Amino acid sequence: MPDALLYCAGGGIGDSIMASLVARALRQRFSSVDALTVPAHRETLERIPDLDRVLLDDGSSEPALARAIAARGYAAAVVTWATGRTAKIPYLARIPVRVGQARRLYSWRFTARVPVRSESGDVTTHWSQILLDYARAIGCDTADPLPRIVPTEQDGARAHALLEQLRASGPFLILHTTNAIAPRRGIWPLQGWIALARALRERFDMPVLLSGADEDRAIVDAVASASGAQSIAGRLSIGGFAALASAARQYVGITTGTMHVAAAVGCPTLGIFPFQTDVPERWSPLGPQTAVVRASYPCRPGERKETCPDYACIANLDVPRVLAACEALQARSPRQANHPRP
Repeated sequence: MPDALLYCAGGGIGDSIMASLVARALRQRFSSVDALTVPAHRETLERIPDLDRVLLDDGSSEPALARAIAARGYAAAVVTWATGRTAKIPYLARIPVRVGQARRLYSWRFTARVPVRSESGDVTTHWSQILLDYARAIGCDTADPLPRIVPTEQDGARAHALLEQLRASGPFLILHTTNAIAPRRGIWPLQGWIALARALRERFDMPVLLSGADEDRAIVDAVASASGAQSIAGRLSIGGFAALASAARQYVGITTGTMHVAAAVGCPTLGIFPFQTDVPERWSPLGPQTAVVRASYPCRPGERKETCPDYACIANLDVPRVLAACEALQARSPRQANHPRP
């Protein structure tokens, strides 16, 4: 059987996790499936068992990258994040079957052109199924719709060491309070997250670890200081976080990449979608035990999370409703304390 290339170089980590289902579908026809991605997504994709290798699009010249790809002799390439560059490289590499997005100036470079359902007004289909349309265009599909991430032993050791530093010897929760916009805008309200962190500690009588990237540290540390939770912002790579989430009693957080990582390692995951423009049907976490809390705060017409002047929905986070959803999820998925292996 020939080999295939999954070119998923764009968007957030959640986009690449969802694209991994395309790799699973391609295995119906191809003996191995490699990923070509950007450096920021490499660590995540290296922990996905549906991929054989992870190659880097490091921004080098298109002809040079195309020559490197051509040397591997792929029979097909599926491009799930189409741009002029990602369309051109498989074309220059002379991969015979090239699947990508229809209705773009560069779409002529693809041999199979797939309309994206969301561009035709579809707001209910999950993004993973929209991406799987690319695999379906060449006769591949999967009946298993849940992404999987498998942390390494080194990831487990790092997570275990962090828990020892925090003196967290029993069950714990993870709360994620930021998204990519939060540190950039400088107006991210804290009071809703402080109230939720306190409520989670009191209701479940266990430590609450506040996750985040290094750039989130100021926000996360402030929430920790006011709530009694513990900040772990910037202290683990994505692999270490995956191992930590695999041992957590529950993950609770605003919709972002870590939500999808937690769900993919099997952690009971509650995604909070606070903005009226959020689309939970499209971006809900996919895992064995997941749930969402939808927007309830009445945003002003036309407000978007990228430009919102005050993030009042965050300041007025519906803590009782989030707690009720946490309790319902825990009732469906009771977990014993399970720390990462040292």
